[in-house]
Amino acid sequence: MYVLIHFSRKYFIKKKIAIIGASYLQLPLVLKAIELNLEVHCFAWEKGAVCKDYVDFFYPISIIEKEKILSICKKEKIDGITSIASDVAIPTVCFVAENLGLISNSYSCSITSTNKIKMREVFKINNINSPLFINSDNLDSVNKVRFPIIVKPTDRSGSLGVQKVYSTDGLSMAIEVAKEASFENKAVIEEFIDGVEVSVESISWQGKHYVLAITDKITTKEPYFVELEHHQPSLIEDDLQRLLELETIKVLNALDVEFGANHTEFIITSDQQIFITENGGRIGGDFIGSDLVELSTGYDFLKGVIMVALGQFSLPQKGKANHSGVYFLSEETRYLLPVIKNSSNYSEIIHSKITDRRLHFLKSSGNRSGYIIYQSNKKIVF
Repeated sequence: MYVLIHFSRKYFIKKKIAIIGASYLQLPLVLKAIELNLEVHCFAWEKGAVCKDYVDFFYPISIIEKEKILSICKKEKIDGITSIASDVAIPTVCFVAENLGLISNSYSCSITSTNKIKMREVFKINNINSPLFINSDNLDSVNKVRFPIIVKPTDRSGSLGVQKVYSTDGLSMAIEVAKEASFENKAVIEEFIDGVEVSVESISWQGKHYVLAITDKITTKEPYFVELEHHQPSLIEDDLQRLLELETIKVLNALDVEFGANHTEFIITSDQQIFITENGGRIGGDFIGSDLVELSTGYDFLKGVIMVALGQFSLPQKGKANHSGVYFLSEETRYLLPVIKNSSNYSEIIHSKITDRRLHFLKSSGNRSGYIIYQSNKKIVF
């Protein structure tokens, strides 16, 4: 009898997953981990940590304190570690995993893939078509890039601190704004490429890369280029989609990506040249990875991310193809207000929410005031 009980307890021991970050961005991942019957350990500052009410163990530690997080994960004998929609969390995930022999990309890969200058240097070495760029610390070289130019923080996402600049008159101010938004207080200057924006969503296992979806993007006008809409599947030509898939695989190989989700952003010019703007070693934010991929393809991307971290990856299986998308509420999209307020009248709307009663003109994704997520048999235009 004792042997049977002992065996039963071993059989039902839960796998332990560490999740870095606890904001609303991580909540879909936390809920998926709970659905998969995992013991969830979550690390983040307590302020804004909406996930702490759901997880088994919450640790009020900054997500960049990788040594402290490593110590706890080692003590708790974590089986896997991951994060979504946060560039800042990626180095910590890879550092802890590398030190504990868990599944992840290398720590060096995480540093390259979260720094826009290091990333662009890799693109240049590997002859990957990307905008010309210079480090803002080397302003003597600014004449190598023709105006107008784009100025960005080296290590932030969500369009934070990004500006288009037309002449040297506004350059110093734009650099200061970008540096202020940067964790390392650095900025990158790159040539402005005019065209259509898309992203490629993929997942990798042991150096093999699987493209899941291509996302069409609509952004605000200059100078900030904040994303207003995302739609899947992409409506660009099939030949271009195949080229994007091939270029994505080239990018991931150049960055030494072996495991996990990736969100690779491109611009396609009017003469159909493809330029990569950046790659994120994570699922796409703005509900792209957490919602749209599964709504459009049937593939549970969140589960895939967790299974990679636990070393239990299965080849992606897609179901019936649908169209899905997200619209963001702002002053620029005030017309969406009645749609959100009467969302029950739209059978295509999966979820909608007003997060701020005030509408703002967008300078970054943090200024948005709500969203609408839809699924349909065609692209929905509200």
